[in-house]
Amino acid sequence: MAAALRGIGLLRARLGLPAAAAATSAALGRAPHRAPALRGGAAAARPSAGRSYGSQAKEEEELRVRYLDDEHKGIVVLGLNRSHAKNALSKNLVKMMSKAVDALKSDKKVRTVIFRSEVPGIFCAGADLKERAKMHSSEVSSFVSRARATINELANLPVPTIAAIDGTALGGGLELALACDIRVAASSAKMGLVETKLAIIPGAGGTQRLPRTIGVSLAKELIFSARVVDGEEAKSIGLISHVVEQNEAGDAAYKRALALAKEFLPQGPVAMRVAKLAINQGMEVDLVTGLAIEEACYAQTIPTKDRIEGLLAFKEKRPPRYKGE
Repeated sequence: MAAALRGIGLLRARLGLPAAAAATSAALGRAPHRAPALRGGAAAARPSAGRSYGSQAKEEEELRVRYLDDEHKGIVVLGLNRSHAKNALSKNLVKMMSKAVDALKSDKKVRTVIFRSEVPGIFCAGADLKERAKMHSSEVSSFVSRARATINELANLPVPTIAAIDGTALGGGLELALACDIRVAASSAKMGLVETKLAIIPGAGGTQRLPRTIGVSLAKELIFSARVVDGEEAKSIGLISHVVEQNEAGDAAYKRALALAKEFLPQGPVAMRVAKLAINQGMEVDLVTGLAIEEACYAQTIPTKDRIEGLLAFKEKRPPRYKGE
């Protein structure tokens, strides 16, 4: 019972589900509490309209944020861009990631986020050990906490997230990918093309996310041995969802991720958000509590335009035409 109420509390705090929470709390025999106000507003969290993205982004930007248009409208690409340090996680990069994720979580126009590397042959080499060596011990603790919090915020984004791994992902780099809902990696047997390598080094959540992804026994084996696996093996053990043959441009994983993200666009945005929340929260509790969370989430789709349009489309046997939330 207590676990169920905690689960519903998380729903209210993250997506603002007062009606569903009240209904479920009533069913559990408890009085609902007033939902806490969300921090800031959508307008405050959105990047300014005058900011440049994509090819217009400055070369020195360690994180490039692109809002795609036309047939890919609704997809946002976060690109790691620290070529001199193999995309290692520095204080500045973590700060930029935190700021970007904070803006995305309140942006209702965002439908899917793709996390990729803008540097050929590398996804992320983990923490920036050169920078860390110059830190005071108190700074190291603060940095690790900030990095962990940022990765958690990425994992808790209300929209689907995809990691496009076109290169090596080590330690915190793989943990960053593990925080995404779906992982796509490139693999290649061709000479001259970079082979994707993945290895977990505990620090920013790897000891928790890896067992939940591939199972406890196998996670222990990989962590204890610090084994490096390629894309094919990573797929066979369930570490990644898709493995694709690398292309000459070195962006095969990104292209596959983009195709996946495009598949998500026709789906109802409200339904997508509550489905992700129900899955994430349901995996942490018992089945009865999970079903209560699902019921609370489902209640949020009943009065929405998404659901009405979806039902009409099903009745008329045509693709739905969503007009927003």
